[in-house]
Amino acid sequence: MSTAPTSDRTVLVINSGSSSLKFKLLDPSDGVVFAQGLVDRVGQADSTAKITVGDRTEDWAGSVPDHTAAMRVVALLFHEAGLALADAHVQAIGHRVVQGGARFTTPTLVDRWVRDQIEDLGALAPLHNPAAVAGIDGARELLPDIPHVAVFDTSFFADLPPEVRTYALNRRVADEYRIRRYGAHGTSHRFVSQQVAPLLGRDPHDFRQIVLHLGNGASASAVRDGRPVDTSMGMTPLEGLVMGTRSGDIDPSVYVHLFRQDGMDPEKVDTILNKESGMLGLCGKSDFRDIESAVQEGDEEAILAMDVYIHRLRKYIGSYAFSLGRVDAITFTAGIGENSPFVRERAMADLGEFGIRLDLEANAERSKEPRVISTEDSQVTVLVVPTDEELAIARDALALVSR
Repeated sequence: MSTAPTSDRTVLVINSGSSSLKFKLLDPSDGVVFAQGLVDRVGQADSTAKITVGDRTEDWAGSVPDHTAAMRVVALLFHEAGLALADAHVQAIGHRVVQGGARFTTPTLVDRWVRDQIEDLGALAPLHNPAAVAGIDGARELLPDIPHVAVFDTSFFADLPPEVRTYALNRRVADEYRIRRYGAHGTSHRFVSQQVAPLLGRDPHDFRQIVLHLGNGASASAVRDGRPVDTSMGMTPLEGLVMGTRSGDIDPSVYVHLFRQDGMDPEKVDTILNKESGMLGLCGKSDFRDIESAVQEGDEEAILAMDVYIHRLRKYIGSYAFSLGRVDAITFTAGIGENSPFVRERAMADLGEFGIRLDLEANAERSKEPRVISTEDSQVTVLVVPTDEELAIARDALALVSR
């Protein structure tokens, strides 16, 4: 990490959560990060914040009642670290927004109308869009003279085939309430998938791949010739793979069953499925380092949780292989995908009959670089490609304001 901007074209990327605000200042041309940090426990009296600039780290503690106050803390942290935002050559501020619906399919300059539309789309992403709007409001108040750009997680999947994005639901109900598959993690899936064909010296216009974004939130995508043709997340990020605290795919009647049996209201069920399920619900842990250790120690709950996780993952890989008709590459990315040889080995085990052969030594190696982890005779290339959503957002934001 550099200590001060050496470029006159930097972008500040904001990722605003319901109780946090992450930020990163970087050069989109080469990905050099000049500063990054986090304001945590927004909305509480005992908030904390941190910034890292080069080898220097500054900490802060106090009350941060809202995201506008959080942005003021960000500015203070930059100043305390010896890098004032006013002197950082910020050309744009890129905001990660989870849900763009059918309205926003490309990076978009934020004005009052766009901001209000993002807020309205909070009906489709109540855990994410309201936080993004709060972050946008705070950043625009603090830095009103710099263009703000919204980059949507759903945009990469905006043109999914009709048979993929359409649920077998009453059409009037689906249309009235905007119910369809939107996907999520699209910025990561786009960033990673665009690297694979060039990395292998293949023609990206004749290349079929499966991308596995495995973090606390997890999703899979099938990409044919550079365009996504399927993805595991649906109307919300709850659908699909088993995740750290989210259930992933589940019989919709579970909602009705819990209401009939216990009178649970929608908020309670939503909390259970999004925050109390997944690996946490199965074995009491959501950190895969802890889960892997527990598996090695013979913890039966952890073993079952891992088996459920791997089963669901392999189920999606198999379905996407048939959907694509041919698989040239399977790529692991995000925190677990990049750092867990254990998960990768389990996911790719005993698939030699399908032309997938993992190189166990290559899989066990630790590296932050893109790399192949399959054997030379594997018909399907298996890779690990680190994702960088902030860099992708920064590039999108700068490209838009430079037109």
